[in-house]
Amino acid sequence: MMRAVVQRVSEASVTVEGAVVGQIKRGFVVLLGVTAADTGREAALLARKIVGLRVFEDQDGKMNLALADVAGEVLAISQFTLYADMRKGRRPSFTEAARPEIAEPLYQEFCRRLVAEGAAVQRGVFQAHMLVTLVNDGPVTLILDTVELSNN
Repeated sequence: MMRAVVQRVSEASVTVEGAVVGQIKRGFVVLLGVTAADTGREAALLARKIVGLRVFEDQDGKMNLALADVAGEVLAISQFTLYADMRKGRRPSFTEAARPEIAEPLYQEFCRRLVAEGAAVQRGVFQAHMLVTLVNDGPVTLILDTVELSNN
């Protein structure tokens, strides 16, 4: 079950070791979590859904417009902590998160799928310590996972 936290932003950036490595104006920051069971199918499903989300306001103030309608961009960040298991103790377990050799190719595939769906994409750096700065617009924050998307 690939999982994404999608935040509608008016601007965002990601910095690694003091250098900005990705920056967008209006669009989405997507924090992506991957499990060992995920495949390119989940990456494609999630990318298609995110690019098609109609959560930008039209001229009447209604959330009716998609990313392409507002010339929006995506800042995609890999985030294994989305699979933190907090059921025992106070220190999270990350056993559900995919190991890097599985997660990184799927993160890259997800980004390629976003581009294939027409999105302009900026990326974080896989496994790096990143500082993500964003202005959440709304605020609008959505949580998507491929199990729920597949059941529809």
